[in-house]
Amino acid sequence: MTPRIKAHLGLLATNLFFAINISAIKYFTTRGLADPYGLNVVRSGVCVALFWLLFLIGTEKKKIEKKYIVRFILCAFSALAANQMLFMKGVSLTYPIHASLLLLITPILITFIAAWVLKETLTAPKLIGLLLGIAGACILILSGHSTTKRNDILLGDFLVIMSTVLYTIYFILVKPLMQKYSTMYVMRWVFTFGLIMILPLGWNEFTQITWNEFKLNEYLLLFMVVIPGTFLAYVFNAYGIKKLSASTAGAYIYSQPVFAVIIATIFLRETLELYKIIAGIVIFSGVYLANMEGKK
Repeated sequence: MTPRIKAHLGLLATNLFFAINISAIKYFTTRGLADPYGLNVVRSGVCVALFWLLFLIGTEKKKIEKKYIVRFILCAFSALAANQMLFMKGVSLTYPIHASLLLLITPILITFIAAWVLKETLTAPKLIGLLLGIAGACILILSGHSTTKRNDILLGDFLVIMSTVLYTIYFILVKPLMQKYSTMYVMRWVFTFGLIMILPLGWNEFTQITWNEFKLNEYLLLFMVVIPGTFLAYVFNAYGIKKLSASTAGAYIYSQPVFAVIIATIFLRETLELYKIIAGIVIFSGVYLANMEGKK
């Protein structure tokens, strides 16, 4: 199997794992087993331990060059600290299907940020794609909310969108690091710096996790969130960015809503209402138009 095929399979697996995460986070938070920030401390802490364990048994002993330290910190902030804190809080408030569809804004944002950085011309199809993406997000945000939960869902949708913007920035920032260092090296430091940022906000919620109420199913679900859903997902995603490109890695997010809809409808009994389908079609159309022309 060639490295490119491995990268494509890794990106597909990444989005399956992230889709599982969305429903799993919703499960823990709605049942009062764990709050989002506390859950994020568990995820990040275990991953940091695993990355440093692999470092101790490995042979790579490079030090971070001074000129890359700020970039590592910015990647940690955009990929893990702010991004995951906003995303997990957002998922705890909104519907899982909302969250997965709003994540589709990522490839649109990548296209526009890349165009800005590389000074590419923004064509009419790309501009229309951006407008369709915004329109689809508005349909999700403004439609189908019950009166009692409307404010929470609106806030949750907004937080997911903000996390998407930050994750898009991470896609752009991390590429030079992937060209300089190995995937595991980059992930180890991104997670280490990220955990340092997360701890002050998440420690209190971490101490309030009701471990005594966890049964086998909850521990298995937590394992899915931490190992495949975080550790492997970030490693696979980073590998994909290194072997392919940020825009290709971003494009694989198309598959995530499909996985998320299936998982949420089966395990959380979430209904796939008409406005969600319409919003999904509008956003998918926007993504297609924004990326229909060849990337330079």
